[in-house]
Amino acid sequence: MKSIARLAASVVLIASTPSFACTGPVSVCPQGARTSFPLISGGKPAALLIEASANSAVKLASASFANDLQRVSGQRPERPSDRGAASGDLIIAGVVGQSPVIDELARAGKIRVSDLAGRWEAYQQIVVDKPFKNVRRALVIAGSDRRGAVFGLYDLSEKIGVSPWYWFADVAVTRQSEVYLTAGSRRDQPKVRYRGFFINDEAPAFSTWAAKHFGGANSKLYANVFELLLRMKGNYLWPAMWQPRAFNDDDPQNMVLADAMGVVMGTSHHEPMTRAQAEWHRNQAQGVTGGKWDFAKNGDNLRKFWRGGIERMMSKGDGKGYECLVTVGMRGDGDEPMSEGTATQLLESIVAAQRDIIRDVTGKPAELQPQVWALYKEVQDYYDHGMKVPDDVTLLFADDNWGQVRRLPAGDLDRKGGYGVYYHFDYVGGPRNYKWLNTNQIEKTWQQMDLAYRRGARALWIVNVGDIKPMEFPLSFFMAQAWDPEAMTLEAMTNYPVGWARATFGGKQAKEIADLVTRYSQLAAARKPELIDATTWSLGEGTGEKLDGGEFGVVMERWSKLVADLLEVRASVPAGQYDAFFQLVEHPVLALSNLYQLYYTVAWNRKLAAANDARANVFADRAEAAFKRDQQIAGQYHALAKGKWDGMMLQTHIGYTTWQQPDKDVMPEVKRVSAANKPGDIAFARSAPDPFGPVSIEAAKFSKAQGAAGLTWKVIPNLGGGLGAVTAFPQGRPATSPADGVYLEYPLGVETPGDTTVAVHLLPTLETTGGVDLRLGVSMDDGPVQTLSMRLTPSPGPPTQQEQRNWEKAVIHNDFVLEAEFPGLGAGKHAIRIWRIDDNVLLHEIVVRKQ
Repeated sequence: MKSIARLAASVVLIASTPSFACTGPVSVCPQGARTSFPLISGGKPAALLIEASANSAVKLASASFANDLQRVSGQRPERPSDRGAASGDLIIAGVVGQSPVIDELARAGKIRVSDLAGRWEAYQQIVVDKPFKNVRRALVIAGSDRRGAVFGLYDLSEKIGVSPWYWFADVAVTRQSEVYLTAGSRRDQPKVRYRGFFINDEAPAFSTWAAKHFGGANSKLYANVFELLLRMKGNYLWPAMWQPRAFNDDDPQNMVLADAMGVVMGTSHHEPMTRAQAEWHRNQAQGVTGGKWDFAKNGDNLRKFWRGGIERMMSKGDGKGYECLVTVGMRGDGDEPMSEGTATQLLESIVAAQRDIIRDVTGKPAELQPQVWALYKEVQDYYDHGMKVPDDVTLLFADDNWGQVRRLPAGDLDRKGGYGVYYHFDYVGGPRNYKWLNTNQIEKTWQQMDLAYRRGARALWIVNVGDIKPMEFPLSFFMAQAWDPEAMTLEAMTNYPVGWARATFGGKQAKEIADLVTRYSQLAAARKPELIDATTWSLGEGTGEKLDGGEFGVVMERWSKLVADLLEVRASVPAGQYDAFFQLVEHPVLALSNLYQLYYTVAWNRKLAAANDARANVFADRAEAAFKRDQQIAGQYHALAKGKWDGMMLQTHIGYTTWQQPDKDVMPEVKRVSAANKPGDIAFARSAPDPFGPVSIEAAKFSKAQGAAGLTWKVIPNLGGGLGAVTAFPQGRPATSPADGVYLEYPLGVETPGDTTVAVHLLPTLETTGGVDLRLGVSMDDGPVQTLSMRLTPSPGPPTQQEQRNWEKAVIHNDFVLEAEFPGLGAGKHAIRIWRIDDNVLLHEIVVRKQ
């Protein structure tokens, strides 16, 4: 606990901007009114009272909040030991039923907090006049429980300009001498019970950085991780667990500090009973660990191993234990499938044995200890085939590791344990690892998690974030949506990047920075960088004096424009904000655009070398320069803040030949030609569209959107590579038929008659009720509706079925194409109609071509 207080005490001169609303109760305002509470007045913060009897989580968060007041005001707040020692204006934080001061105010009728009783992590912020005779005005932050009070404090920290990322991304705090809170009372609480992230796939970047700066993944490091989680109003963590890391065993203070700060700990989807996978391979001389990870053949030792995990959880000595959400179930050792043909009955018997251990060690019914069973990969298949799961265990569904949720509740929404979703921003596995940079669109995350919430997945949301950095932006969004999915509407999501940029860098260039982040995400999501090489896109025909970049050239033009706009914005970024700007905005743009430049120049080198064109040598030089620049950009990142992040950008990303990462980045092969003449200047011709080629229609450019059956078509702006994707809202509704009349209409002009193909481009999504088909309809004019079906099934390994091959192709290209044929389509005006049938279908483009 001392380490977190010490770490929090360092003052950073950075520039997160306060959220000045001045409207609504208990909102932050730079000017005071007669009834306002002066949080900071004349550069002096109000005093802060935390009782000696307060829970450790409240004490530690209050210490951080006091440091936040100092970061903003320049002065430390007074910390009276009790209310009798306080005077003037006072902040009081505590838990209803545990804080004598708050309970006294409630009994006296000064505050009303009765609706907090029994709530989970709720808080109320109340401005109170003359709570005590020696106190003029008070701000009371009352929590329904310890985390409620913590979140009430950190909610104000963020609103006065202290970003949750003040340490983890060096986001600067703006100094202010006047900060007031409007009068009244404000209440909030989460709508998803457990909300958190998973540090995973953490070698070589996070692991190297942690060892270099903290000596490993120990409590000194996790103090910062826990604080980040709590500041984002999260409560649940799966810690780093790649071999040889084991959270509870590596540093016993990890578990102690997590509980002291109020963090609920868990273990990943394949690590049951609070045991890290690495622990099974330790202490083998004791005769328990190290044998077969096979319950049928080694059940006694597995029971002993798991019992040790629960005994450690209960070692706190208070009869309650350290707060954990215990993972139950089992996969194969090393996050592999269990033995071929594993019976559902065996898994049921494993969970029954684990629950017996929980009951025996805790001394209370197993259903009183929160538990989660992750239905990941093949485990979901067991569930779909009838595996029985105790009603109090949270069922954690998963995405396909590429951002498409595989399964959601189809019934029994009242089960006690509820449902959750395990989502991915980072992944190790087929068809290719993606670990290097953020390649996620918050628009897709929002759509999938909005669907999950509406379908009843409300008990647990957790996201795999790899090394934490560089996933700051999508993680911030994920946690905001998890706190209140109902408030994160389509409009709120669309406005989120501007709000994030304003809070992080101030209002001057917020729109421009938001635009950079959004456009970067679009380009990065089109294809994971690990899947890119010199053959990904085609070059134009010929090798004339002016080169035609073709499809690859069009992509490069978008990157070039993004970099130019980035440099224009960067020129006005204040020096004190630059470290954060580089980490959050500049680095991903420079690094990924440079990778594209590398492969583009390699593509031209090979094409020109094949024609014995001396310009191939120019492109070879450019390619080698881009390869060197890749390391220089990483080096610039590592040099930030006097080397604070040294090691964090070590992830290899160039030279993939299989799904697994290369051991080191490998320069792509280039070829040089012998030429008597000096190569000419490199010049590119602007690509001209083929007037007789296919006609592309953005899905967002419909001429008519016909809603019915309680459904309305809406554009999700920027989702995909263009203006956005279109789907029907609200999500989670049953299938409709063409008879219901829910369709989009697009005008089409045809100059010459003939057979015509309408290609419907969809972003990959999955059927989430246990089937495979996601259907839509296509018709021309008043003709019959053709039903098309996207059939995608995630593949656990090399695909062996057509649906698995479809899925692999879809996630590689972030696109799936369905086609409808219209023979003998006449010349003149026509109307293409796209009919809603199934939910969770995302239309982003229509391409019409003559056969």
